Amino acid sequence: MEAASGTATAEGTTAGGARPPAGPGHARPGVKHWAVVAAGCAAVVAGALAAGPASGTPAPIRPAPRALPAAEAPDPAKAELPLDCGPFPVKISVHFGADLGDGKPGTVAAAHCDAENGTPPDAVFLLGPGPDGRPVVLATLLSEQENLTVSRLALRSDGVITGHAQGYSSDDVPRFSPDVSLDLTWTRQGARWTRTQTQAPPARA
Repeated sequence: MEAASGTATAEGTTAGGARPPAGPGHARPGVKHWAVVAAGCAAVVAGALAAGPASGTPAPIRPAPRALPAAEAPDPAKAELPLDCGPFPVKISVHFGADLGDGKPGTVAAAHCDAENGTPPDAVFLLGPGPDGRPVVLATLLSEQENLTVSRLALRSDGVITGHAQGYSSDDVPRFSPDVSLDLTWTRQGARWTRTQTQAPPARA
């Protein structure tokens, strides 16, 4: 009798405690049946996951980087650049307008303090449209504290910004005769720009 009671507990009981009748329409599914069903469900889920990206909304296509006419790009002369020039005005050395691949007009500009003597170093800024038509600084690509003079800026077809700059290896080098020459590149990585540089012959400046 104890064995019969244990079997009833394992198979389930009715509200009154009696076992349900064992007929063809009430047979308890076996372990093998549930294994097959589980495997089928897993296959359906895997198929749905595999098909999901193909049937979803396609990712938007980013516009290709391209140069822009000056009239379509932010005017660097109207920007308030973060240069401490004291009584001297800010001078734009070289600049270009471009859509850098985000569909928005931008300007890359090198600027320095227009001092009367010496060779003031340049800083390079990325400018974007601002309120009231006044450009805003989106990024500082080169600080004036690096003591470099930028002679060229350009946009490559893959969206990389290139430039050339000259500088000085020490304070003893005359300002009229820079002895450091660099080719610069800036590559966008997410929301940041990463700069790399290589030595170049001074004659290429």
